[in-house]
Amino acid sequence: MGARRTHVHAKGPARRLTAVLLAAGIGALSPGVTAPLALAQPSIPADEGGHYAEPPSVDGGMFPAASDQPDKNYVQEIGCVRRAELDDNVVLPNKPWGQQYLRIEEAQKLARSATGGYAGKYSSGEPVKVAVIDTGVTPHPFFQGRVEAGADYVKNVPPGPGLEDCDGHGTEVAGIIAANPTNPEIGFTGVAPDSTIVSIRQSSQNYKPAQEDTAQSNDAEDPPAGDSEKPGDGGGGQPGGGADRLIAPGTGPAQDSPGRQQGEADAAGTVDTLAQAVAFAAKVSGVKVINISINNCRAANGIITDPEKRLQAAVSDAYLRDIVVVAAAGNTGDTCKQNNQLDPKVPQSIVTPPWFADHVLSVAAIDQTGGVADFSVHGPWVSVAAPGTDIISLDPAKDSDKLANRTVEGNGEPTPIQGTSFAAPYVSGVVALVRAKFPDLNAEAVINRIKSTAQHPAAPGGRDNFVGHGVINPVAALTATVPEEEGMAAAQPVQLPSDLPPTHEGDQTPMIVAFAGAGGGLVALGITLFVIHTIRRNRPEPT
Repeated sequence: MGARRTHVHAKGPARRLTAVLLAAGIGALSPGVTAPLALAQPSIPADEGGHYAEPPSVDGGMFPAASDQPDKNYVQEIGCVRRAELDDNVVLPNKPWGQQYLRIEEAQKLARSATGGYAGKYSSGEPVKVAVIDTGVTPHPFFQGRVEAGADYVKNVPPGPGLEDCDGHGTEVAGIIAANPTNPEIGFTGVAPDSTIVSIRQSSQNYKPAQEDTAQSNDAEDPPAGDSEKPGDGGGGQPGGGADRLIAPGTGPAQDSPGRQQGEADAAGTVDTLAQAVAFAAKVSGVKVINISINNCRAANGIITDPEKRLQAAVSDAYLRDIVVVAAAGNTGDTCKQNNQLDPKVPQSIVTPPWFADHVLSVAAIDQTGGVADFSVHGPWVSVAAPGTDIISLDPAKDSDKLANRTVEGNGEPTPIQGTSFAAPYVSGVVALVRAKFPDLNAEAVINRIKSTAQHPAAPGGRDNFVGHGVINPVAALTATVPEEEGMAAAQPVQLPSDLPPTHEGDQTPMIVAFAGAGGGLVALGITLFVIHTIRRNRPEPT
């Protein structure tokens, strides 16, 4: 300690020597310090027109070409998700916590009372159609035939475009929206169990681009589902070793972290085909909701790519066609850093399509504490939030009539299903209920109703970058009076008074007069006593 103090307080030559050594040390370290800082700087600063918190205006000239076909030839290299051969009598009787948290069954009763007995159908009996752009949807018995073939950007195989779900992701998502188990022992239900799903398979991590030298053999039969000798996905959405994912009673497909990214070299699905899928869904007759539980996350650099422009144009077009687009906010991972930087307006990561918040309901995930899940990507574009952990939904294995709540990873350990992918369909289901009860509301009004009736966070304006306008409230979304719909000014957040009584600022004049009077009296008394004392002292002595 004494030596350090000597260096700090040294005078003359010692002080100069210390300064020289400090400068030399900084100079030696500066190449290693400044390089990472330079690399961390955005390529286009925000104050010079870089696009960060908000994207540029929609470029109508970038609308994607109409297509419902794969962008290249893909071959299946990993067997489809399958169910383990365990006790088939095992069921999941409990209701998912998210279903109870959102009071879904109460919302369904309200919907049925307003539409003549339907939860997800108009009073005419026509179902609300929800397009699910994902990994496909297996026609599970709990859909009761309410899944329609849409398009397939991976490979068109039986039973029809979009009706094969090798990855097991899309079926889980669709189940949260529209499943309707008839077994009274099962507590799980989809949010809008009378709605119809239009399945559009846009991506798959079990299908890989065909090699050029094997292009001529791509018409050979795909490996039978579940019989692949190839290593499995590893269960976390990333290529890896281990067996194919096994779906056991009470288990499900891979959890949704770090997310299903577009444009991976060894998987099917790009931002361009996602844009084409949105454009296709918007033109399907009757579709009023589009659920997108897959997205693309990249480092923010101030620019917008051409594929992103095409996706933005497609989303905007769907919005103008009176379709509500619901998208998962995204999950953190190696390629998707959390937006925890100091300036929220200059995020580290950009997630599309949530970035296009003017035309998208972007959904964050909460856990059972009611707080935002640690994997849910933050951002200025987050609209609302919904449950995204400990998910129960349909078992996606072919020919299964069971439910799922876990996935068996490559290491054989069961893992709960979670991700913003599974928060988004809760919102899509509520949107379907709202559209059925309020058929005259356009997409903008429906989105506003979902936001304005959410459980707002304690933040300026009732919104933050974690849960947006708050956790959705399905009962309020179906019953609340929204001022804008009645031609009134929008409700404004106000600061509520505390429980303490207000301070009393009384009139001080009486007190001042009283003290002045008392003071005056004392002065008068003092003068009187002084006069009397003086008179007595000066009075002549009697003779």
